[in-house]
Amino acid sequence: MKKHTQLLSALALSVGLTLSAPFPALASIPGQVPGQAALPSLAPMLEKVLPAVVSVKVEGTAAQSPKVPEEFKKFFGEDLPDQPSQQFEGLGSGVIIDAAKGYVLTNNHVINQAQKISIQLNDGREFDAKLIGGDDQSDIALLQIQNPSRLTQIAIADSDKLRVGDFAVAVGNPFGLGQTATSGIISALGRSGLNLEGLENFIQTDASINRGNSGGALLNLNGELIGINTAILAPGGGSIGIGFAIPSNMARTLAQQLIQFGEIKRGLLGIKGTEMTADIAKAFKLNVQRGAFVSEVLPNSGSAKAGVKSGDVIISLNGKPLNSFAELRSRIATTEPGTKVKLGLLRDGKPLEVEVTLDSNTSSSASAEMIAPALQGATLSDGQLKDGTKGVKIDSVEKSSPAAQAGLQKDDVIIGVNRDRISSIAEMRKVMAAKPSIIALQVVRGNENIYLLLR
Repeated sequence: MKKHTQLLSALALSVGLTLSAPFPALASIPGQVPGQAALPSLAPMLEKVLPAVVSVKVEGTAAQSPKVPEEFKKFFGEDLPDQPSQQFEGLGSGVIIDAAKGYVLTNNHVINQAQKISIQLNDGREFDAKLIGGDDQSDIALLQIQNPSRLTQIAIADSDKLRVGDFAVAVGNPFGLGQTATSGIISALGRSGLNLEGLENFIQTDASINRGNSGGALLNLNGELIGINTAILAPGGGSIGIGFAIPSNMARTLAQQLIQFGEIKRGLLGIKGTEMTADIAKAFKLNVQRGAFVSEVLPNSGSAKAGVKSGDVIISLNGKPLNSFAELRSRIATTEPGTKVKLGLLRDGKPLEVEVTLDSNTSSSASAEMIAPALQGATLSDGQLKDGTKGVKIDSVEKSSPAAQAGLQKDDVIIGVNRDRISSIAEMRKVMAAKPSIIALQVVRGNENIYLLLR
């Protein structure tokens, strides 16, 4: 039996468009008063843009329950009884960014586990599509329409130029009703702290966004793409005027990587940090309220080699001011390894600038939270045991962190994850990329071989 779903994220995902107003306009235009000149209308812009916004239909089969890892059968018994896989159908939205090649941007959660993907245009035509690549951290996916013909692509604006108060238009396929446009303003920029998995640096809009809008367009008044609508804050399940979109600059950069590599290659700055707060500013006697506070610099990382120190405050990246650690993390995570970036720092209240070469995500050292949230608080490096067995060494564990609560200790060496033996951070990343619901770590601690269970 098929289960029909409207696709959601952790907060209930959907699609919306943000409009940047080059002329005075109203978010909600009232009726025309007799004798007055005709009021401005969004219709001419939408007539040009609507053909570039599509409906995304998916079909697939989802597993219902995980199996107990082999190493834990002695604690939990044999595998749980197999549950029948359940077929599902879902609806979302997408945006054509290259008409000639048929490339469509959407949200990764829209096509997650999909075995069949089809694209429906606003003129009723329907095409099969294939997945070029997806990225769960940013929630971006790139599709390609098969045998495309007579498509319309959307122009992409510079989302760095957006301002709070700019008008916005959201276009998508809410509740499977068909193409729908709503209007509002940009309510906030660089929004984070939503407790969604992955990167958070959203445009917030009050343009109405609902289920099924995920992956759709957020537009300015010129009909240019300024964001990919991704999530809504909806305690009651419907729109309350708080929607979130991935900025177009971020989406464009990720699309280029997916086209070139079929995956996202992330650079690593090699630091651990937190949001700059009034308490931190007071403790360090700093006259700054925004930016990213550096709590730790990973050994042998690009930041360490460039001279970044714990206690520094990163206030700009490549000359652009930074509002938060979340913004820094998001911008670095969409930049390729090997790229040189300029960091504007405050150290002891004095400004300075350093150039950092971003490390590869196959680096021999890493912050564990970039591999799995359950490992947050641990710092890892490639290591080996006395007998030469290679694994992942725990260099440090923060007190009361998820990693500490899971039982990890400094100098532990991880040699296995679930049923897979690992010998490096790179191999651990590959295993964790599948996002297992239960993580069973095989750990060597001194002369003991133990297992730790993480969820």
